[in-house]
Amino acid sequence: MTKIDTSRPQSVLPSPSHTVGLFYGYALTFPSGGDIAPLGHPDTITVQGYVYDGEVNPLPDAFVELWGPAPDGQVPRVDGSMRRDPATGGHLGRNSVEFTGWGRIQTDANGHWYTRTLRPGALGRNAPYLSACVFSHGLLVHLFTRIYLPGDEATLAADPLLARLDEERHGTLIAADEGRGTYRFDIRLQGQGETVFLEFQ
Repeated sequence: MTKIDTSRPQSVLPSPSHTVGLFYGYALTFPSGGDIAPLGHPDTITVQGYVYDGEVNPLPDAFVELWGPAPDGQVPRVDGSMRRDPATGGHLGRNSVEFTGWGRIQTDANGHWYTRTLRPGALGRNAPYLSACVFSHGLLVHLFTRIYLPGDEATLAADPLLARLDEERHGTLIAADEGRGTYRFDIRLQGQGETVFLEFQ
């Protein structure tokens, strides 16, 4: 057995991430994970779609984490969805009153996901968007993307990230307006129409 000196970071080789498996039901998903907007809020919007693999097969074992600022652009500072009862340690879930801006949604048997949230406000020079993180089997590392909502085309055109992309790739980051406060955003992991994914350094 080879001993590794972990006191010197340069001597420790990076280890690969573990493949995400079919075990989301344990400790990762939770009731009402996609209900980010406070219950009954009049400005609630729905964002929904499918997660597809490279052959456009829907993935029933993926999940999507979302984060977005409040409509005024402020970052929520309240307890999140994973609140615990301080007395019992049990899971309390959302309080359905405060906006946390964060949610976690598992795809259903058809690869479909949805969330009820509030339309995000702008952060700095960026057009308003929701941050998304995608997990699925076969992915050694989760993927990051953005969900821009249509509306103000001038603001979208001036967004620094969108401005760096070829115009035909914009559609993979901008949700489609389905009317009545509902938007569709499909996530394609690879292949034709692959969603633009971001790398953070």
